[in-house]
Amino acid sequence: MRNILEKTFFTLSITILCFQHGKAQEILSKPNIDLIENIQSTDGFTALWKFDESSGKKRKAVGKGKFPLEEANGKIERINEGPVSGYSIKLDGDNYLSLPHIKTGKLNIYGENSQVTVIAWLKWTGKQTSFVGGLWNEYQDGGKRQYGLFVSLPHYNGRNQVCGHISSSGRATPPFPFSIDYSASGQIVPINEWFCAAFTYDGTYIKSYMNGEFKAREPELIDHTVGFEEYPEGLTHSKNPYYFPDGMGNNGSDFTVGAVLLKRGMGNYYKGQIGGLAVFDRALTESEIKTLSW
Repeated sequence: MRNILEKTFFTLSITILCFQHGKAQEILSKPNIDLIENIQSTDGFTALWKFDESSGKKRKAVGKGKFPLEEANGKIERINEGPVSGYSIKLDGDNYLSLPHIKTGKLNIYGENSQVTVIAWLKWTGKQTSFVGGLWNEYQDGGKRQYGLFVSLPHYNGRNQVCGHISSSGRATPPFPFSIDYSASGQIVPINEWFCAAFTYDGTYIKSYMNGEFKAREPELIDHTVGFEEYPEGLTHSKNPYYFPDGMGNNGSDFTVGAVLLKRGMGNYYKGQIGGLAVFDRALTESEIKTLSW
């Protein structure tokens, strides 16, 4: 009896310890069936990559298409750990996944009244500005930006935060040298721990979420905006939500995961694990984001 009680206490203690860190490790090694079903049954569901394929294979989605992502710059390792399928991809800061624009289909969300939500389950190393996923090309033909989820965009007040980026023109935001139009979460993202990153765009506002929680930010002076002719004192703006009523352009970018095209070549590499990526063609509510975060 004593051995049984000791074993029970040990098991209970380990389970409590795991949940104190946000998610029981044993759950991260098997498919989260409830989460997958909730994602697929949510209105506006477009695609979910579970990243359970072996290294060297195309990563296919379920949803309104298979959207097979191909490895670039080398093979991408599969890790036996992840909040969605029990697996994840591990990006080393040099490799990424890509789908040509001609094959993006329903992922090519655009128009004046268009909406989008991107959700990803991440374990980030914290080493650099990191692109997670979307249609985002910062250089070709002057820029083909459309929508994209990032972690840490420090230039315009988004350092170490979940950032949702939207563009209408595909180009930089006048009069600034870069695109400034992104929301940034009120929370700092953890390093080397699983968390859920998400952003929504409803045609008017971009909102960033971390672990299902939206945290608003007061208007603030945006870094690197002082001294421009239109903004001699700089631009003051709220980063969450971020007001952007211009819509998304049909700008021709590939859909990439883990990197974007910059002037110097591919860059903004993501370094760490991605355990799942989902896209919806509408702005999910705060309640829906919270439900789908884990």
